[in-house]
Amino acid sequence: MTDRGSVIEGFLASAGWAGAARAVLAGDASSRRYERLALDGRRAVLMDAPPGRGEDTARFAQVGRWLRAHGYSAPELFAEDHAQGLLLLEDLGDAVVARLVAADPWREAEIYAAATDFLADLHRHPPPGFAPPLGGPALADLTAILLQWYLPGIGAPRTPASEALPARVAALYGSLADGEFVLSLRDFHSENLIWLPERTGHARLGLLDFQDAVAAHPAYDLVSLLQDARRDVPPAVEQAMIARYILSRGLDHDRFAAIYALLGAQRALRIVGVFARLARRDGKPHYLSLLPRVWTALERNLAHPALAGLASAVHEGLPAPTPGRIAQLTERAG
Repeated sequence: MTDRGSVIEGFLASAGWAGAARAVLAGDASSRRYERLALDGRRAVLMDAPPGRGEDTARFAQVGRWLRAHGYSAPELFAEDHAQGLLLLEDLGDAVVARLVAADPWREAEIYAAATDFLADLHRHPPPGFAPPLGGPALADLTAILLQWYLPGIGAPRTPASEALPARVAALYGSLADGEFVLSLRDFHSENLIWLPERTGHARLGLLDFQDAVAAHPAYDLVSLLQDARRDVPPAVEQAMIARYILSRGLDHDRFAAIYALLGAQRALRIVGVFARLARRDGKPHYLSLLPRVWTALERNLAHPALAGLASAVHEGLPAPTPGRIAQLTERAG
């Protein structure tokens, strides 16, 4: 048994789960590993996030406790050892929203309405003090990843237009945002949501992967939900959910639509860089197949009149991820 294996066995024994049956669960873009445990009719999930790899189990526990204290379905914590990067969590089951709507498209509107209503309710609470702000400068910093990983990956030079993209994002945010900050779970999309029909109200939505939560504009997580990099959300559903959110919170439609488009564009630019990094640095080239969907969302957002300057800079300085360029990135995968 490896040293890490011994540490995990000791953690499980101290938590009362010695001898549990263990099955590996599908991973994600992070360095975390997950296992489903079964023992004497009980089930749990082990999160294994070895120290030194950029993961923060203490932050996951902190955000999860805040969510549960407000009546939302973050996994209950059964045991935790943050020094070793180990958590034992409630098993929320297998009803992942992405799989549910793929198997039964007729349920898409119902489930997306529930997710939109969850966000509207979450955004009525002031964000917790531990959530760092994601304002214009931070959004600009996140956008810069595409200059660091995507452009070199396709062999394209930096240009004045591409170099200006982060600053343009920050400037637009300053002019379009209304100053409201809410708790943003950041990776709020169909593969991180579990449908829990036996629960009531907003607790019907099980929540995963929220350790990177920040205080951000309310549109940020709505964009994450409706412009999913991993599946196509029909435009009619996207527009219906935007209208539902705006009505629920009594917002100005035109003002919200502009900042929604900006955050959608910023998020798409960042994801292009993240997927390039996952391929080149982490040896995970399968995310590159999602780039055309992300680019389509980017172009749709850039069509908003308020983003005309940003659109010009993107079209001048950022080559699109054509099949040939995706092949280049794939060949250079780590």
